[in-house]
Amino acid sequence: MTLRRKLLLAQLPLALSLVVVGVASRKTITALDRNSQAILKDNHQSVLAAQRMRNAAVQGARAVFERELRFQEGNITEAGEREATERLRADWTRFSALHDDASLGAVESTLDRIVALNQDAMVRKSEAARQSAERMSSLLVAVTLAAFLVGLVASGYLTNRLTRPLSVLAAAVRRLGAGDLAARARIDGQDELAQLGREFNAMAGHLAEFRSSSLGELLQAQQSAQAAIDSIPDPVLVLRGSGALLSANKAAAELFGIDVDAGGDVFAHAPGEVQKMVARMREHIVGGRGPYVPKSLEEAMPVELRDGTRYFLTRAHPMNDEEARPSGLTILFADVTRLRRFDELKNDLVATVAHEFRTPLTSLRMAIHLCVDGAVGPLTDKQADLLFAAREDCERLQGIVDDLLDLSRIQAGRIELHTRPTLSTTIMGQAVDAHRALAADKAVTLALGTLTVERQVVADPDRVQLVVSNLVQNAIRHTPAGGSVELRAAPEGDALRFEVSDSGPGIAAEFLPRLFDRFYRVPGAPSGGAGLGLYICKEIVEAHGGRVGVESEPGRGSIFWFTLPLATTTNAEVQA
Repeated sequence: MTLRRKLLLAQLPLALSLVVVGVASRKTITALDRNSQAILKDNHQSVLAAQRMRNAAVQGARAVFERELRFQEGNITEAGEREATERLRADWTRFSALHDDASLGAVESTLDRIVALNQDAMVRKSEAARQSAERMSSLLVAVTLAAFLVGLVASGYLTNRLTRPLSVLAAAVRRLGAGDLAARARIDGQDELAQLGREFNAMAGHLAEFRSSSLGELLQAQQSAQAAIDSIPDPVLVLRGSGALLSANKAAAELFGIDVDAGGDVFAHAPGEVQKMVARMREHIVGGRGPYVPKSLEEAMPVELRDGTRYFLTRAHPMNDEEARPSGLTILFADVTRLRRFDELKNDLVATVAHEFRTPLTSLRMAIHLCVDGAVGPLTDKQADLLFAAREDCERLQGIVDDLLDLSRIQAGRIELHTRPTLSTTIMGQAVDAHRALAADKAVTLALGTLTVERQVVADPDRVQLVVSNLVQNAIRHTPAGGSVELRAAPEGDALRFEVSDSGPGIAAEFLPRLFDRFYRVPGAPSGGAGLGLYICKEIVEAHGGRVGVESEPGRGSIFWFTLPLATTTNAEVQA
């Protein structure tokens, strides 16, 4: 049976109740009408007939009296009315024969008796009709209430039976929503609700199968991922965007004391350096700045552990959600302690070799200078050319040795600055004067910019002169004949920005980020130093509290710049 038919059947008791009430009302009205008709038909007609006979007797209308008397003889309904009617017939016969007042009085007296009998009957029947009406009214009320209650109970029962499958289905839906995929809706029948229950059960079954298979795959994937990160010898952390720890490998637990299952603050036992780095990486990733990749070994973070100090190079990568927004991150702490020690050994070796080179190189330079100056005798042109070339190579080698020694002092933290207020034009003018001959040899114009301002900066003149000289030499070296190199300075906030621009070939964008790295040389660039000059410049400038950078495009030359703090009354007094 369809749901529509069941709904119609649920309303049937109410409809039957209405039918019962209607039938009872109809019977009550019919009974009242019948009682009223009885009063009008029986008694009232007799009263009217008596009145008409009285008038006919007084007027002597015998035919009228006879007609009404016959009607009365045929309408006897009350006790005693027959005897009164027979007496009226006798009195009327006597009156018809005698026509005296006494006979007329007897006729009127009998008519009064008949009227009295019918009037009494009318009163009695009216009272009976009233009582019957009251009984019918009470009965009608009782029938109405009974029919209403029966219809209401029956309809409620049928409606409850009809909606019970909905309650079963709702309970099953709630259980399914709470995660109980074993929930089923047991609904019998062939209507739409039963069909809906079967569809729901089928859906729950499919969800259970999907969850079973997906959960297995997810667990397998999770176990595989955990096994993969556990196999990494370096600490690995996986965090939510909120900072909550999702996963950590065995190395993180052993080295940093981080355990996902520990509860509470999982970073409580981690070294302070690790906690700060995790917060920094999270801020970087959640801020939408993309992966964090260290640029060099110098960014390694020292961490004090039980077995001594170790150095870790940190990498962080975002985990994005469906909308490509970072919802978490992974952090890898690469242990570069051994590389750091190798780097220190290499630096020590470089410093030692450079120091050992310095003495014989000085002797070699002196010997070549003496030979070139003719102190040991005249030279042929060919010998002079060879000695000039050897002298240039010695000078270049001396520059490399000086750079290596400066590098070793910088890395050892032994670089010392003796700062004082210094004029910017003095710094740039000395650089121009020192490299004017080199620029002339290469047919390059070297000059100060016309917009250069003269300000005092807080600097170590010797160290800053090394920076400017390095930048000018590089600019002259990479500028073709006929080109120009210009030095200028301009205020930039509370600092002075120095610029060395050239009209050389420029540098491709992909090489710019690494220009100031150690031992880095642009591929295809002319041979020169060991790739340490710009790195040393950066370290010296940053030691002064300034910044260094480059702006360049292929075919449009390059601008190397650095900033130094402006001298004020306060810091000038401090430096003094």
